[in-house]
Amino acid sequence: MPRKDSRNTKMKIVNAAWELFYRNGYENTTVEEIVDESGTSRGSFYHYFDGKEELLSSLSSLFDSKYEELKEKLTDSMTAFEKLMYLNKMLFVMIENSIPLDLLSRLYSSQLTMKGDKNLLDHNRTYYKLLRLIVLDGQKSGEFREDVSVNEIIKAYALCERAIISDWCLCNGEYPLSRYSETLLPILFDGFLKKK
Repeated sequence: MPRKDSRNTKMKIVNAAWELFYRNGYENTTVEEIVDESGTSRGSFYHYFDGKEELLSSLSSLFDSKYEELKEKLTDSMTAFEKLMYLNKMLFVMIENSIPLDLLSRLYSSQLTMKGDKNLLDHNRTYYKLLRLIVLDGQKSGEFREDVSVNEIIKAYALCERAIISDWCLCNGEYPLSRYSETLLPILFDGFLKKK
């Protein structure tokens, strides 16, 4: 039970921080405001994070919370590819509507320069576990090619998502992220579908 409580405390801090970052901007948000908004303590904050900067890498946790919520909405009537497209669309809509562009850019640039583990590439994340299940199901049902490994398909899919997000950040969000992805991902993913 304590492990679940600690995970809940950490997510309360992460969710509060990102809500404040969105409302007030990263620079204008203090640790004290994050603690107040999350209903936790300063000690709890510093137990999980060395400072506000470390919260940038927690965006992947926020994404994973969204994936936990979305996986409940996946149905057996959806093909594996439809599931991937649904997850992508819903995440990208969330990014467009609730993640400030400058924060997303900071996250990606921090992942490029940080030493050690990179949160976006952590294969223990919900994101990668869910992708693995969907791709495996797609191979079992004959929808996806079996001569390409699950890991290769997942890597290509994740790479495409990161590339689209990076380009969107570079272009200052000048085009609708989710609509662009809806057009581009099927073209890029076509090579992994079994030809009939």
